[in-house]
Amino acid sequence: MSNMTGPTDTSIEESQAGAASRRAKGEFVRGVSGFRSALGEDPDFPAEPGRYHLFVALNCPWCHRVTLARSVLGLENSVTMDIAFPNRTEADDPVGPNLWEFNPSRIASLTGGLLPECTAETGTGLGYRLARQIYETEGSTETSLPILYDKKTNRIVSNESAEIVRMLDRQATQLGSSLAASGRPDLYPDGDANAWLRGEIDGLNELIYVNINNGAYKAGFSSSQEVYATAFANYFQTLDRLEERLADDGRQFLAGSQFTEADLRLFPTLYRHDPVYYLRMKLNGAKILDYPHLWRWLCRVHALPGVASSGSLVHCRQGYFGRSWNNVVPLGPVRPMPYPEAYKHPELA
Repeated sequence: MSNMTGPTDTSIEESQAGAASRRAKGEFVRGVSGFRSALGEDPDFPAEPGRYHLFVALNCPWCHRVTLARSVLGLENSVTMDIAFPNRTEADDPVGPNLWEFNPSRIASLTGGLLPECTAETGTGLGYRLARQIYETEGSTETSLPILYDKKTNRIVSNESAEIVRMLDRQATQLGSSLAASGRPDLYPDGDANAWLRGEIDGLNELIYVNINNGAYKAGFSSSQEVYATAFANYFQTLDRLEERLADDGRQFLAGSQFTEADLRLFPTLYRHDPVYYLRMKLNGAKILDYPHLWRWLCRVHALPGVASSGSLVHCRQGYFGRSWNNVVPLGPVRPMPYPEAYKHPELA
């Protein structure tokens, strides 16, 4: 498998140095994805319309990056997709707990009914129930989502979300985008003239991944008060920096006037902050509504074609709170108005 990144690109993955001892001290340390082939560059995986498939969960922010890219790049009809139930298997499941499953007949405790977005597994042609089974066919013990899968060779291409986003962007035309190149976002523009912009995006990606995307999980899932406090401080200090960045010159997006990969990677976390992370990840220092420029940015991104349909706060609420100690899902917030309806109202901030 080819690796698209250096050994420790901390805008994509967390350093594993001392991971065992860090975990023993209560720190949440995210693991490293094992499948890192480059679609369109690896000769085994040429970019072709209709060949590739995504396995995702709509509550997962790493999957949300990928569903966002698929939607805004016009790939909904040429890259097929299956959606897992937002809660993983329970302790009484015959195969064990904490596994992603494709089970459209499962009932959500939040709604008392089926979640219509959930699907059976269709990418392999074998109707697997568990994401783990897809990995097992390649001799892997991994269990994570998202997965980019090649339906022609029945192989996993990649399970690293940042790299999947970059590949979908680079290969959008060859993959069969329904949008003309002039009519879709250029998430990571190439060419010498855009070197400065790529530098801006790279710096933002690093800042956002370490302190916001992964930082939210360090705050929410670490069992050390000290680790939590550091993550909490870094998270809100970074929100302050991003607020100042947007306020400084009235820019529409993080890197300037155009929507880029940096915006796409920040959106899933901020989309979840007020209705989910404020409570679930113990990030109750402030809401995004308390940051006027970030709130208007969030609403601006949410209004872009394809963005609203690429995620689901029902799945997020069910997935995060439905696996908490009592499995009860909070119903709020409802003021100033319910979410995601609030994202249609930039004037609220």
